Amino acid sequence: METTLNVREFSNISMIKGPLMVVKGVTDAGYNELVEIEMENGEKRRGIVVDSQLGMAVVQVFEGTTGISPTGTNVKFLGRGLEVKISDEMLGRVFNPLGEPLDNGPPVISGEKRDINGSAINPAVRDYPEEFIQTGISAIDGLNSLLRGQKLPIFSGSGLPANILAAQIAKQATVRGEESNFAVVFAAIGIRYDDALFFRKFFEETGAINRVAMFMTLANEPPVVKILTPRTALTLAEYLAFEKDMHVLAILIDMTNYCESLREISAAKEEVPGRGGYPGYMYTDLATIYERAGKVKGKKGSITQMPILTMPNDDMTHPIPDLTGYITEGQIVLDRSLYNKGIYPPINVLMSLSRLMKDGIGEGKTREDHKDLANQLFAAYAKAVDTRGLAAIIGEDSLSETDRKYLLFGDAFERKFVNQGVNENRDIETTLDIGWEILSILPERELTNIKEAYIKKYHPAYRGKK
Repeated sequence: METTLNVREFSNISMIKGPLMVVKGVTDAGYNELVEIEMENGEKRRGIVVDSQLGMAVVQVFEGTTGISPTGTNVKFLGRGLEVKISDEMLGRVFNPLGEPLDNGPPVISGEKRDINGSAINPAVRDYPEEFIQTGISAIDGLNSLLRGQKLPIFSGSGLPANILAAQIAKQATVRGEESNFAVVFAAIGIRYDDALFFRKFFEETGAINRVAMFMTLANEPPVVKILTPRTALTLAEYLAFEKDMHVLAILIDMTNYCESLREISAAKEEVPGRGGYPGYMYTDLATIYERAGKVKGKKGSITQMPILTMPNDDMTHPIPDLTGYITEGQIVLDRSLYNKGIYPPINVLMSLSRLMKDGIGEGKTREDHKDLANQLFAAYAKAVDTRGLAAIIGEDSLSETDRKYLLFGDAFERKFVNQGVNENRDIETTLDIGWEILSILPERELTNIKEAYIKKYHPAYRGKK
């Protein structure tokens, strides 16, 4: 949005409908242009242009349209997008998407104003993600590794502990060797009040708040404010990464609330709905958020994104997870059956995938045996799950000795490797060692995906015999 446009004033409101207000006589309103509304009693509200046609502009009011009269109200088009003052002072603080403090602290003094509608990183200057980020969670680090500059969403279901997992990753994640230069930007979009309290309390009690900047909107706030939340958060992430050379992890929770807000605004504008009632441009809109993550050539900093979304009815083919999967580089899937077994985090490693993992692990990055070990754990767990199905049909007594070992392996994998405490921060060596320990349940002839040299070096049967 160009900032050279002049401020224009209008007072001819032709329609007010829900959170939207139609202003007539406007010929040059820009999309996402900031608007100031002054009512007869002197009260001021803000909004942005969500649609512009010949001779009229549709404005979405942040605070809602209740109490606004079509007569006697003055509407100023400010000729610029929504700008928020951002600074590294924001770390350790909680804000709303307009940059106003929610933690009773002072407003941001130093810093620079930036338009929150940033653009995607230019593909020509993108750098390929190759550095491993340690989250301290075995199911992610060992089998679906997160790399610096990657977009790796978490697909959750209603009632699954995505909030706790998000908070744990925010507390634990780090680039090894660059711990002091790591920050987390946490965008909570349209969350419930008790969830908001949980996040604040968790970060404050664990001391993680010092490196976390939170942007928060609650479920009862207008849809347009929810739509601004990830954009303001990513604007700060871009500033910290590319101006302050920090490694930033942006956690966006819950993108389902974001998409519901998008649908609400689209319905209010009476647009033709697309799949599932969501607007046809939802793919493009999500891409404007997800593609703001990455590494830039010649810059030390980076933005890694973990969007978290709730799959309606646990359905991975629903438009929100489906479109997210197209834009991002893999997914971590939470599983209800594992959750019901009492396993935390209930990550289904067979449904999960990190497309960039192979480039960020191995010798000099994690450990030389990481790739082979991950392949073997995947293969063995897949066979264990198949064997469970077979045992349910023919009975465990009819299985071969090897198959029974696979059943033992499957249980140990879930109980020891996937399962861990909320405050348990495992380094990658610990994760890999647990992997070897549970693989030792299987006969050595079954370890067909691992080089002989690694078996001799890391397998518990040989480790004591040097």
